[in-house]
Amino acid sequence: MKLSGGVEAALHCCVVLTAATGPVPAARLAQLHGVSATYLAKQLQALSRADLVQSVQGKSGGYVLTRPPEDITVLDVVEAVEGTQSTFVCTEIRQRGPLASPPEACTAPCAIARTMAVADRAWRAALREVSIADLGRLVGGDYDTDVLGKVGDWLVSAEP
Repeated sequence: MKLSGGVEAALHCCVVLTAATGPVPAARLAQLHGVSATYLAKQLQALSRADLVQSVQGKSGGYVLTRPPEDITVLDVVEAVEGTQSTFVCTEIRQRGPLASPPEACTAPCAIARTMAVADRAWRAALREVSIADLGRLVGGDYDTDVLGKVGDWLVSAEP
């Protein structure tokens, strides 16, 4: 399975917003992550449609999480960006070709579709178990310094 880069950007933004003391402008998030503001705006819009972030208007406006990071899962973010559809789509290939099974013989999913459905449920369950707060702690543990503290300081520093 391959997820879009939008998932990575959205997850990073959600983790960064846990370090912010107030709303963070989209342009500032884009600058921090070294991506175009247009590209990041699409991911933030997806997060907003899923009610994971909200846009705060005004001079000090920007994006904030809509609920505590403990209450937002990695799966919430993935589904906001990629959608909720299964990672495997059965096209009933067994009903095609020279040895095709007739539709009336295919009333139940085949072993391949069943296996992929089990894998999809396991993958989603694993992502549902990790919150944005958990990711923040894990990211923090990847560095010898308080990286999220530095990010928080950078976010409130004067924009260049």
